[in-house]
Amino acid sequence: MPSNTRRALLAAAGLSGLGLATPLRALAASPGTDDEALRRALHALNRLGYGPRLADLQALRRQGGRDWLQDFLQRQLQPRPAEPPPALNERLQALPTLWESQAQLLARFREANEARRAAMAAAGAAAPDMARTDARREQVRPVLLQASQQRLLRALSSPEPLREVLVEFWFNHFNVFSGKSQVSVLVGAYERDAIRPHVLGRFRDLLGATARHPAMLIYLDNVQSVAPGWRPAARAASALPPALRPSGLNENYARELMELHTLGVDGGYTQQDVTELARMLTGWTVDYAAARRGREGSLFLFDARRHDAGPKRWLGQDVTPAGQAEGEAALDRLAEHPATARHIAFKLAQRFVADEPPPALVARLASRFLASGGDLRTVMQALVEDPAFWAPEVRGAKFKTPYQHLVSSLRLLDLDVADPQPWMGVLAQAGMPLYGAQTPDGYKNTAVAWRSPEALAQRVQLAARLAQLAMRRGTASAPALDAAALLQAAAPLLGEPTRRVLADEPPPQQIALLLASPDFLYC
Repeated sequence: MPSNTRRALLAAAGLSGLGLATPLRALAASPGTDDEALRRALHALNRLGYGPRLADLQALRRQGGRDWLQDFLQRQLQPRPAEPPPALNERLQALPTLWESQAQLLARFREANEARRAAMAAAGAAAPDMARTDARREQVRPVLLQASQQRLLRALSSPEPLREVLVEFWFNHFNVFSGKSQVSVLVGAYERDAIRPHVLGRFRDLLGATARHPAMLIYLDNVQSVAPGWRPAARAASALPPALRPSGLNENYARELMELHTLGVDGGYTQQDVTELARMLTGWTVDYAAARRGREGSLFLFDARRHDAGPKRWLGQDVTPAGQAEGEAALDRLAEHPATARHIAFKLAQRFVADEPPPALVARLASRFLASGGDLRTVMQALVEDPAFWAPEVRGAKFKTPYQHLVSSLRLLDLDVADPQPWMGVLAQAGMPLYGAQTPDGYKNTAVAWRSPEALAQRVQLAARLAQLAMRRGTASAPALDAAALLQAAAPLLGEPTRRVLADEPPPQQIALLLASPDFLYC
């Protein structure tokens, strides 16, 4: 890259000099100029999706911002997902591990371990790392790659981008880490079974689906949590990896269930409440015997033998011993708690409106959460209808995460993800590997977590790489990018300072500058 172009890219990515850039039925008729309607439409594309595609920008020009926006919002808030477009559906169907059962996926992990042990025994102690790598490459790695590919394919091509944004949001809220044990093969099924069906449903259903999924039970160690003094049969214990064998009361899931998933860190509970909730959730585990038999569907198991059946006192109330019903009642109570409503409202407002969301907006969303019984579609509609969402001062004020920047770039340039590995490498280098947040609190979505000189330099390099890919392609199905057409259509995304910088550069550098500009780094 010529040095003068690199300097221009770095200048465009700087943070100084360029500022921050009603009910649904009435939105199309809202007052304001056509330019204001266009700005609202672009704001919706950026916050309720992953930014515009060239086709979106062209449709906006043809249809007009008001009509386009009304149609867009109505599609996003449908209670049930639409069928994927045929081209997207065909590509998803071609990813076989997406459709494997929990038992089949655990069988993959088991076979990988057995193959590794056999290879290590055959090779001796000289090549244990090679044996481990070969086993994972054969059985485990395809699962994570195909889960990553489907996530990207949907984010790029789904006609319901809000649903895809919410899948990312709620996965992050109920985070599991693909690098931990059997979660490596279950992470895609966790998204498929526990997250995706419930993102516009009832919070209680989402909470219960994550609580009973093997990925969560393994990640936060509830498979190990048993009543004090309980001992498994020797044969049953030896069938499990050492890290998953029962080892007494484990409080990890109970703590994160209250601190992260529901009440929030300031939700008013005590350490004793953590211990009592952990006792209530003993016996919530994974049915490994059913997994070996190849059972279809969920492998959740409540094992009454592991459950602490003693009396408990939690959040100020006595708990009558009732087996699995104790845990279900706890989830009911957490889902309807005012502290949960405030916690969820704050996180949604922070993701969709501002890093420091207006307290009055948070209060309005929490009220709607409680009044609707935790209906997430109702809460999202309240957010989209709220004037705070559309306020001029919040437009262009959210710094994109590495994932948002990558996906919005791929969408704008209409680049394919037939091979997801390069893009997984991009996200890993940026510190945001897909399904790779190690801690239960997941990834942050605020500027302070991602805006640094090193991160900006990485985005400049990515912008140049993506521009080169877009300009080099040239097949019947993926013609070379028409830079002039893209820049003309993307003009409403850019401020006057960025347009001046772009005007003096050749097409490939213009595209790179656009992707590295503050106008594009923020949404």
